[in-house]
Amino acid sequence: MKAVVFHAVGDIRLEEVPDPVLKDPTDAIVRLTSSAICGTDLHFVRGTFAGFVAGQILGHEGVGIVEGVGAQVRNIKVGRRVVIPSTVGCGNCQFCARELYAQCDNANPAGKLAGTVFYGGPEATGNLPGFQAQKARVLWADVNLVPVPDGITDDQAILVSDILTTAWFGTELAEVGEGDDVLVFGCGPVGQLAIACAKLRGARVIAVDRLADRLEVARRQGADVIDFDAEKVPEAVLRLTNGDGASKVIDLVGVDAMVPQRGPGVPDRAERKEIDRERKAATPDAHQQGDHWVAGDNPTQVLSWSVECVAKAGTIAIVGVYPPTIDAYPIGAAINKNLTIRMGVCNHRRYVDEMFELILAGRLDPSTIITQDEPITDVIAAYEAFDERRQGWMKVELEPAE
Repeated sequence: MKAVVFHAVGDIRLEEVPDPVLKDPTDAIVRLTSSAICGTDLHFVRGTFAGFVAGQILGHEGVGIVEGVGAQVRNIKVGRRVVIPSTVGCGNCQFCARELYAQCDNANPAGKLAGTVFYGGPEATGNLPGFQAQKARVLWADVNLVPVPDGITDDQAILVSDILTTAWFGTELAEVGEGDDVLVFGCGPVGQLAIACAKLRGARVIAVDRLADRLEVARRQGADVIDFDAEKVPEAVLRLTNGDGASKVIDLVGVDAMVPQRGPGVPDRAERKEIDRERKAATPDAHQQGDHWVAGDNPTQVLSWSVECVAKAGTIAIVGVYPPTIDAYPIGAAINKNLTIRMGVCNHRRYVDEMFELILAGRLDPSTIITQDEPITDVIAAYEAFDERRQGWMKVELEPAE
């Protein structure tokens, strides 16, 4: 089968790889009909999240048809159309019993304290082959496969696999409710869905980014927008909230935040490449940014802004990805404001059925953010466009079938 294979930072290839096979009696094999490129995948390709093993298949968003099941799979039948939640839970441990699937005791081969497992991730997250492929092996199929209801399209279901559930999770962590002023950092795909989810919960939304096309999509959803190249974020938030700050803040950016432009001295793309090469040569073990000008001098910029912009006694939800190497936080300022700070990886399976209900009721349609639908044969060019944040590229769906 064809699959997108990681070889090294900045080096991914579309290759022929062996088809997956059943290994455990609780496994299933799914022929994928839809996959996608996620911002999290870019962390691995850029090298901002270490521990990715050469030969790993990328991707953690999948919809498909069940082709085979193990002897102990009872509820999932061959031929069913299913969505695959991105994080993996066994369904039986103390955390899965509380629907905290991202903290499953049994999924990570490194042991119960090792943390979240998801498909297409680095070694620390289980090293499970991902879904940017034509077929996939799914663990504990009765738990980690969810039949897609009639009336839900593949375009909608693929976003339930990860980013819609993650967006909803962010609004839940922040405890967004009627009348809240919610500040959303990042107007990429998850940010746009978080805006939609917060609006559905009755909140007013302020959205922060610097890309004009993404800010325009947020504006069309009814959000007030802040271009952080054009104005200072804390001052703008205070102006929009009568001097109080936002009651709830959701960080959907993580470590790969784009820095504010610095005027005429901002390096162009070629200059950024040369700077990155020089940094790598000087400090080969340092945090690598790859071909992307990010907040290398301040990878916690959004964390700082969040504390500055939130109202006293407000709540901050951190959903954007930060690697274990990031260990700084403005804790003193946060304590002084009596803040509640909640964070984590989405327990995707917990929210799948609820998202399907909202879609079927016509209250959410996540497919509106899909801007490209590309065959897997064009995946490398699609990665390049998405990584560059090329205008008009919001969310890329992949078609694994030839």
